[in-house]
Amino acid sequence: MAVAYSDVTIVVDEPDDLFYTRAALHAHRPAEGRITVQPTPASASPAALAHDMLYALGKRLAPGPNSPDVWLDSVNAAWLAAAAWGVAMGVRHVVVPRAHLLTIRRIDQLLAWHESTGAQLTLLWQKAPRGLPPALARVERRISGRDRFEALLAEPGPIPAPPSLPPALPATAMAVAARQSSAPQPRGTRAAPKRPHPCAGALATAQLVQAVPAIGVASEGSAALAALVHPLIAGALSVLAFTQTGLGSLRFTRDLDISGDVCVIKLHGAGHRHCPLHAVPAWARPLLAGARAHHRLMARSPRESVFSPVMLAEARHLRAHAGRLPQLDLSLLAGILVP
Repeated sequence: MAVAYSDVTIVVDEPDDLFYTRAALHAHRPAEGRITVQPTPASASPAALAHDMLYALGKRLAPGPNSPDVWLDSVNAAWLAAAAWGVAMGVRHVVVPRAHLLTIRRIDQLLAWHESTGAQLTLLWQKAPRGLPPALARVERRISGRDRFEALLAEPGPIPAPPSLPPALPATAMAVAARQSSAPQPRGTRAAPKRPHPCAGALATAQLVQAVPAIGVASEGSAALAALVHPLIAGALSVLAFTQTGLGSLRFTRDLDISGDVCVIKLHGAGHRHCPLHAVPAWARPLLAGARAHHRLMARSPRESVFSPVMLAEARHLRAHAGRLPQLDLSLLAGILVP
């Protein structure tokens, strides 16, 4: 029997029928927006379930006691990364077998993740339903039978709403700002003082200039970047890989410097004297979408730097991950860091 309310479903499997577990594992199809998260048994790590979620999303934590992913041992950081990837990858349905083994705290974490991403959540409760915690006790409808469970897994699930942004300047206003900033001044004359204006974002810049083509990256390199756990690190290193620029160019990259379809990104030089527009290759778009989702889930302004959280301490985490990816030419990280 399955009991469901809203878009959270609890499948009560008191006899622990192997059919339900097999059906849940078979339903894992990330490309279709549906993942199955298998909780690590008897793990005492507070962020363990978030790590299980990230693993189901195809992300792999760097191993070792000195891992550059050690900051994801924090519960908040790990769940924020999982939410950002869930939104960016269009996850619509998450299935969690053996949910009866989860603590109340981890069930609350799952429900919070569900609220932040809007994805449907199905929990397999493989013991008597009297053990349901209060957060799962309220039931609006009941579903029974194997056929109904398979039908539930086959449903596409809701389309998650992306994190919203505060309103930005209209594209026309940004285009005017871009033209003003690029207009040449006559020789021998001094430009009249004027109020400072923001550097135009990617959308307005794309109306004026052509994007620089992306530099090719081998499939094994792009696959290694796609497996990185933290969205900001994956997004930042992907930009460095397909543009072959230095860290200084990332320091000023804002949300509005990434186009809505993630097809172009604008980078900024010192003093905004040279701010080129780069085409984003198809393999890197989900990674930049993850970085942008992370930025928005933190409720940060579209004019704030997207990558600033990973630029601290001389970008130690970025450099450490770059060192673990010898198949990529990220040697510029060693010598270019604009203060």
